Amino acid sequence: MEHDNCQHLLDDLSDFLDGEASAEVCAEIERHLAGCENCRVMVDTLRKTIVLYHELPQPEVPEDARRRLYQALDLNDFLTH
Repeated sequence: MEHDNCQHLLDDLSDFLDGEASAEVCAEIERHLAGCENCRVMVDTLRKTIVLYHELPQPEVPEDARRRLYQALDLNDFLTH
């Protein structure tokens, strides 16, 4: 495939990796990956990164840091949940 299609791949990549893309989009991405080694390497690397991230223990965020972050992001509604 031509590299002009690589940008289109990036537009749907998150949904593809999350398993939320339509069957049509998945098929299109799989066809692109079959013909584009650069994108295939990038997607494989992202998949491995996601797996490694999920395997790591989640850090404990101190409540005062969480409160400041939510306030800075204007997410105060989430503080009460």
